[in-house]
Amino acid sequence: MSDPQILEQAVIDALKTVFDPEIPVNIYDLGLIYHIDIDENAVVNIDMTLTSPGCPVAQSLPLEVADAARTVAGVKDAHVELVWDPPWSMERMSEAAKLQLGMF
Repeated sequence: MSDPQILEQAVIDALKTVFDPEIPVNIYDLGLIYHIDIDENAVVNIDMTLTSPGCPVAQSLPLEVADAARTVAGVKDAHVELVWDPPWSMERMSEAAKLQLGMF
């Protein structure tokens, strides 16, 4: 396995290719990714949330996130868990996301 920090950054870069279909911002900058853990076997575990519990992509988006993480060289597998605590809010968005959405 390569350097864990390099692998984690590669996973983050892969996650930045996944977009919420209703908001033109990637899920990482949107603040939907709460935690990324990569174990000693190069298995990625991701805790993520959605903008609301009734989000229409609740079934498909976590699968898309896991698939994106699996595309990273060195990652053996990926698992995504949806979490609702703490609830998502606009404060979790990156500055880049807020700029992109014209919130400044």
